[in-house]
Amino acid sequence: MPAVPDTRVSPAARRTRLHVVSDVHGNTEALARAGDGADALICLGDLVLFLDYADHSRGIFPDLFGVENTDRLVALRTARRFEEARELGRRLWTSMDREAAIVAGVRKQYAELFAAFPTPTYATYGNVDIPGLWAEYARPGTTVVDGGRVEIGGRVLGFVGGGLKSPMRTPYEIDDEEYAAKIEAVGTVDVLCTHIPPDVPELTYDTVARRFERGSRALLDAIRATRPRYALFGHVHQPLVRRMRIGATECVNVGHFASTGRPWALEW
Repeated sequence: MPAVPDTRVSPAARRTRLHVVSDVHGNTEALARAGDGADALICLGDLVLFLDYADHSRGIFPDLFGVENTDRLVALRTARRFEEARELGRRLWTSMDREAAIVAGVRKQYAELFAAFPTPTYATYGNVDIPGLWAEYARPGTTVVDGGRVEIGGRVLGFVGGGLKSPMRTPYEIDDEEYAAKIEAVGTVDVLCTHIPPDVPELTYDTVARRFERGSRALLDAIRATRPRYALFGHVHQPLVRRMRIGATECVNVGHFASTGRPWALEW
């Protein structure tokens, strides 16, 4: 495993205010304002908009295949008919180079999104992101952290990006063992920042999609063992519960930034 990055920011004499976003999904305009009034912006990933379940005209997929095909794909996924959804995708992709088309669409979005990040921003990957491209677009003032720690205002924040293997087969899904190793590498922190939630039914159930997303058991175990002040995450767009306490830790879904355009604020 690569060495754990440890980027330090000198504590300020005054109170520290952080704005936290997740699931940006192409909302560049709101992202450019997300750091206003904060000492730093924390981004928990999912910058890319592949398709918008609320507006089927937006995203890489409808740009390539049109709204009608997007309607069909969303209906199949919502019904959990994943094999049929994959078969539809296979038929559509036979007309073009799938990887090249997706990467081209992602590059276009990343150029706009990374340009919108305020300084400083600390970001980790979501499950729909492509980590290998981030180094090309992250500008000075944006620090990418995955399986590492930063210190801001005298508090230590740990970051673990990505998601776990799922039927959706999104770009940055890793196996449980690799994810658990990153959680262990972060160790004891004041604020634990991840893209996915701990494996708790109330935090993993999406009330609109009407399905459970994958949460991490290793993350839940770490919360119970290391007792961070906060565990912050996103991933589940419309959770049954947005906030709950696990022992000494306040667990918070910071919200679906793509639809709200509002960051969640943390102060100390």
